[in-house]
Amino acid sequence: MIEKEKYLTPENFKSKSYEFLTFAKSFYGKRNFDFIPRSSALLVLDMQDYFLSESSHAFIPSAAAIIPLINTLVREFAACTLPVIFTKNINTADNAGMMSKWWKDLITDDNPLSEISKNIDTGKSKIITKSQYDAFFKTELGIILKEKDVQQLVITGVMTHLCCETTARTAFVRGYEVFFPVNGTASYNEKFHLSSLTNLSHGFALPVLMEDLINMFKKEK
Repeated sequence: MIEKEKYLTPENFKSKSYEFLTFAKSFYGKRNFDFIPRSSALLVLDMQDYFLSESSHAFIPSAAAIIPLINTLVREFAACTLPVIFTKNINTADNAGMMSKWWKDLITDDNPLSEISKNIDTGKSKIITKSQYDAFFKTELGIILKEKDVQQLVITGVMTHLCCETTARTAFVRGYEVFFPVNGTASYNEKFHLSSLTNLSHGFALPVLMEDLINMFKKEK
């Protein structure tokens, strides 16, 4: 049985954010690149009721804590007419593959919990469906980013150690500079979260704070 814990709360969010950033940067080394809003896109992965509703067996206790800053970042990107792409994980018997063998059930299109949470500000953002952890796998994401001449990706959403980490790895392989907010994703427990920050910071993505990205937009205005 996977242990679930509410490691992020409104009360500890700020202190935990800096703790996560300090932890992640210890693996990042001296590599660095600047965040350039006009060259970037925002990905918000799988913020569906399936993961955010307490009535779901897949509920992520810490997910609610990341919503306010995700909404703020969505609005900043939208105000600058920069790409914001949301994903929904939806499976069918034909596209599930190993997902059907690994998990006890699938998120199907007819499941009311498959919808993106009403607490998330999707606005006029693009919403794509995916069938695997990787948001690039058999989706139009790569085409959208190429059409918009995107060079940098900011990855947020759930879960840190599954869809977020997998998508970040693929983005790196495809040549994108990946910004991974340490307080912009959530997982079932802190151990999973920190494990992904360790891996990604060492080899795939720049660990950042959501607040710092938001402040970069303010400097651009």
